[in-house]
Amino acid sequence: MYAGTGNIWGTEGRADGWDMDRVVTEGYERVVWVFKAVDTIGKHPSRLPLELGRGLTEEGEFEETFPDHPLLRLLNGQANPLETGPMFRKRLSAQILLSKRGAFVEKTRSRAGTLTRLDLLPPDRVLPIPDPKGDYLSHFEFTTREGVIREFPPERVLWIRDPHPTDPFSGVTPLEAAGISVDLDHLSRLYNVTFIKNDARPGGVIAVDATSLNPQEMDRLESRFLPGSEFAGHLSVIAAGPGGMNYVDTAAKPRDMNYEHASANAKLEILAAFGVPESVTGNASGRTFDNAEQEELGFWLHTELGHLELIANAFEKDAGDDMRLRYDTSTVEVLELPRRKRRAEAREEWNAGLISIDEYRKLAGFSPYANPHTRALWISPQKAPVPLVPGDAAALGISGGPDQGAGPGAAPGPNAPQQPGQPPVEGAAAQAVAEARGEASGLGPGARSGPAAAAVDEARTITSDAQPGAAQAAVDEARAGSDSIPAEGPAAAAVDEARRMEAKALSLVTEFSVGDDDFDQARTAVETALTALFARQEGVVTARLRSPKARKGTRYWLDDGPTDTRGGSRPMDMGKVVGAEKWQDEVITTLTPVLARLAGSAAKDAADALGSTVSGGASAGIGAAVLTAATVAADTMRAFHRALELTLDEAQQAGAGLEALIGAVTEMLQGEESTHVIGSIAESAATATVNGAVDAVAAATSPNIERTWHTRRDDRVRPAHAAAEGLTLPVKQPFEMEGWPVRFPGDPLAPRSLTLNCRCRLRYRATGVEQ
Repeated sequence: MYAGTGNIWGTEGRADGWDMDRVVTEGYERVVWVFKAVDTIGKHPSRLPLELGRGLTEEGEFEETFPDHPLLRLLNGQANPLETGPMFRKRLSAQILLSKRGAFVEKTRSRAGTLTRLDLLPPDRVLPIPDPKGDYLSHFEFTTREGVIREFPPERVLWIRDPHPTDPFSGVTPLEAAGISVDLDHLSRLYNVTFIKNDARPGGVIAVDATSLNPQEMDRLESRFLPGSEFAGHLSVIAAGPGGMNYVDTAAKPRDMNYEHASANAKLEILAAFGVPESVTGNASGRTFDNAEQEELGFWLHTELGHLELIANAFEKDAGDDMRLRYDTSTVEVLELPRRKRRAEAREEWNAGLISIDEYRKLAGFSPYANPHTRALWISPQKAPVPLVPGDAAALGISGGPDQGAGPGAAPGPNAPQQPGQPPVEGAAAQAVAEARGEASGLGPGARSGPAAAAVDEARTITSDAQPGAAQAAVDEARAGSDSIPAEGPAAAAVDEARRMEAKALSLVTEFSVGDDDFDQARTAVETALTALFARQEGVVTARLRSPKARKGTRYWLDDGPTDTRGGSRPMDMGKVVGAEKWQDEVITTLTPVLARLAGSAAKDAADALGSTVSGGASAGIGAAVLTAATVAADTMRAFHRALELTLDEAQQAGAGLEALIGAVTEMLQGEESTHVIGSIAESAATATVNGAVDAVAAATSPNIERTWHTRRDDRVRPAHAAAEGLTLPVKQPFEMEGWPVRFPGDPLAPRSLTLNCRCRLRYRATGVEQ
C-alpha cells in the first residue's frame, strides 16, 4: 500500500517512496503468508547450486563446464566474510521479491580483475542516478549508516529487479498487488485478538430460582464460575424469579465469524500474488496427490524457474564470453513430470510403429544403440521391421534381390516382364520376337497383324497332319541355329531382325571394372573428411588439457592465490582428455555420408554398364559395405587414440609440463603419424566401399556374371593375391586366400594381412542373359 509517487521516467522514480523497513516489519515479519511465500520462493535459489558452462548437447547438458570459476566460488562457496553463498542468494531472492527498487550487489575485484567478494547493499539506501548526457545510468549513490554518500560506477554494482513495464528505474513486487490483502489479514487477526482480550461474555449463563437460596449459597455457587481466560467456556449462574430456570448461549454471532472469511480470502490473494499454491507451503489438505503434484509443477514452471533465471542471468555477464550460468535443477523431482509424460507418449508411438527404438532413446535421454534393429520401425501387431536405412535390410532379414522380389518402389530390371501401363514394344520385328519369347502370349490372334506375326503364328501351330510351309521351315531353321536361312521372305526378315536385336542386347552386358581414377577420387574424399576431423580433434583435446576441470587436483593446477588448495599430485586422466570412444562415434558419423555418396556413384556406373538398375537387394549390400567400412575405420582410429593416451601418460610420468603435453597432441594429430594414419584409413575405406558396392550390384543383377581377379603384377603384390591372378569365379562365390574367404579386394571382413593397402581389381563379365 506504500508504493510511492507515480512519477514518470526522467523525474523521481516510482520506487522512491517505497519504505523497505516498513515492508519488512509490517509485511514479511508480521503476516504469515507473506513470510511463507517469500521463504518458499527463496529457499530454492539458496539450496540449488549454480553451474557455469559453454555449449549445449542434445540432452541439454553443457559440453564444457567450469566448476572452479571465481564467480562460482563466491555464489556456491563464500560470498563475503559474513555470508556463505547460499545465505547471500536467499537474502538476494527476498530483496528482489520485497523491494520495489530491486536489489543492489556490490562487486569487489582484485587488481587482476578477478571477483573476490559480493555484498548486498540495503535497497532503501541506494539510488540509481540517470546520466544527464543521455546515457542510461551515470552512477549509484549509496548512503552509509553514518550518513556519508558514496558514489559507485555502474560496473561496480549489479542491479537486479523484476522490471517495471514503464519505468526502467523501478521494479515490481507482488506486495504492490497484495498490499490491501496483507493489511486486511493483519487487521483481521488484530481485531480478533483484541476482541477476545476485551470481551466479558461468559461461555453461557444459567438462571436459577434464588428464592430458595440464601446469599451465602449464591456466593458459593457463583464462585465456581470465575472470570479469566483460564476459565473460558464455564457457565455463570444468576438468580431468576420464583420457579424459573433457563439457559442463555453467549457463543459468537455471525458478525463475529467474519474474521474467518476475511482471513481465508486474504490468504488466497497473497499467495496468488506471489504465485505460490498453498500445497507448496506445506498444507496439501483437501487435495489429491495428483492435484498437489500438479500445483507444485505449476509453481516451478510459472514462478520458480523464472525467478531462478532472473538471478542467474544477472550474474552471467561477469562469467565471461560465451558462458552460461544456470541453476542445477536436476534434483527437482517434480520437473521430471513433463519428461515422464513425453517418454510415455514416445513408448506408445514406438508400440504403434511410428518411431524407432533409437528415436525413443534420444527422447528419454539415452544414447542410441545405432544398429539395424534399433533404427528400424516395428509395425504392430506382428512387429514387422521396416528398415529406414537401405543397408539395414539384409541385417533385418529383408531381401529385395531378384530371387525374393524387389522392395517397394524398386525399378524393374532389364529382363522383368512387361507390367500393365508400360508403353508397348514398338516395331513389327520387336513384336514378333516378344511373341516368340512368350511375353505377348496373352494376346489373341486377332490382336496381331503383319507378316511377322503371321509367320510366328504359323510356327506355333503344331498339328499331326500339318504340312511345313515356307514360314514354318524358316522358323525351324532359326530355332536350330542353322545358317541356311532363306534369303527372301517375310519370316526370314523377321528372324534376322530378332537375331540382330538379341545380339545387340547381349553386347550391352559385356564387362565392367572400376578404374584407378574412381579409387583415387574416393580416397581423396575420405582423406579430406578425416583431415578436417583430425584438426577438430586437436583443438578439442588441447582445450581439455587446459580446462580447470581436467587440471584440478593435479600438479598442472595453477593456484589462484596462497589460499588456493585445489592443486594436487594425482595424474591427469588422459582417457577423459582424449575421449577415444566419443571420437570413434565421430568417425562413423563423419565417414558414413561420404562413403555412401562414393558407393552410390560406383553402384550406378556398374549398373549402367551391366544393363541393370540399383535394386532393393543391391541397396542392402551397398549399405552394408558402407557401414562395415566406416566401422573398420573407426576401430583403426580407436587404436590411434589409445596410442595418443599412452603417449600423454608416459609424458606426464616423465615430468612433462602442460605445454609439452599440448605439443605432443599437436605432433600426433597434425604430424607425419596422423598423415600416415589418414592415408591408410582412406585407402582401406575407399577400396572396401567401392568394391563392395560394385559387387553388390553385380550379385543382384544376375547369377550369370563372373568376376576375374587382377593384380598390378609387380613386386608389391602379396603372394596370396599373386596366386589368384586371373582366377574367375561366379559373382557370389568368394575367393579363398590362405584359408580365408575374400569377397573382393579390400574386403573389411577379411584379415588385414590380406586387405591392407591392396591395389587389386575385379573385372566383371556377363556370360549370358536370362530368358
